[in-house]
Amino acid sequence: MASAVKRTALKLGMIPADGIGKEVLPAAQRVLEALGSSIPKPTFIPLKAGWEEFQANGKALPDETVKILKEECDAAMFGSVSSPSHKVAGYSSPIVALRKHLDLYANVRPVSSVPIPNQKSYHQCDMVIVRENTECLYIKKEEIKTNDDGSKIALATRQITSRASSRIGKMAFEIALRRGQEREQAKQAGKDVWWSGEPKVTIVHKSNVLSVTDGLFRESVRAIKEGTDRYNGVKMEEQLVDSMVYRMFREPEIFDVAVAPNLYGDIISDGAAALVGSLGLVPSINAGDDFVMGEPVHGSAPDIEGQNIANPIASIRSAALLLSSLGYVEPAARINAAVDAILTEGQYLTPDLGGKASTTDVTDAILKRL
Repeated sequence: MASAVKRTALKLGMIPADGIGKEVLPAAQRVLEALGSSIPKPTFIPLKAGWEEFQANGKALPDETVKILKEECDAAMFGSVSSPSHKVAGYSSPIVALRKHLDLYANVRPVSSVPIPNQKSYHQCDMVIVRENTECLYIKKEEIKTNDDGSKIALATRQITSRASSRIGKMAFEIALRRGQEREQAKQAGKDVWWSGEPKVTIVHKSNVLSVTDGLFRESVRAIKEGTDRYNGVKMEEQLVDSMVYRMFREPEIFDVAVAPNLYGDIISDGAAALVGSLGLVPSINAGDDFVMGEPVHGSAPDIEGQNIANPIASIRSAALLLSSLGYVEPAARINAAVDAILTEGQYLTPDLGGKASTTDVTDAILKRL
């Protein structure tokens, strides 16, 4: 997403938060430290956030964490959060708040398949889901009313703006353009590239029902391509969100870059993890114009917390994605190559992939590959 800025050091805020975040984030840190002089010397700043922090001190996202991220850090890594499924007075998700405080308007989630031994199914898949990160139903404006007969009605406000839709659309088209250029470079280098044809952006919406809100999203994203010649080489198509889910599982190989409002993007990107074997494999970054934060897609998994069996790969791949977005493409490629090799060999797989390896085993194996 950017060219590498000349730095002598790379200051990263590390926010493990809850559950297995405290186990997978240190794995990513070890991998970053192992890259040596190929990246600026990393400095890791531990920061607090999460449900456990809220229970201890009454605030899920301390002001100090936000202050340090804004004033001292070049980028950040987030672990996982254990948000309660019921309303708790005073609590609000720290990851949602961080996205707003740092204007991280895009959640970028690559979903790429690697053939893993003994997996029941294998889908050829290499897509990127670009999710708008700041609005939709996630503005969290909800209320509940009581009718005259005593029954209750809950209402939620859904916000879609042309500004947010346009900038997420632009990011999706830029990603597609770059992917097309990378494929051409790979072909010229004699590498096997299975995608044929132009790069493609799929706009995901439900404007046949939500004609105002999703209609604005659709129109704003379409205008990005239609308003310039820059994306002439990028194909544009649309999918209703229910059709998108169906076709994504039936024929994932037809998708390249998908762009969606917040809620749809959240759902389809988690669902897409099933195509590659596990949520424990899927990375993401929360990106804005001035800051990037890596975040594995999986949750806090309290059922396996503290057992050293959490899959660290999503966190490690998120670190690679963060480096790539900062312009350190070659070190990021080294990490991804090491991860792919470990998965393909199948000797070190955590239980979510049918193996018996520990978090430490997998991390050590990746480090040896590096």
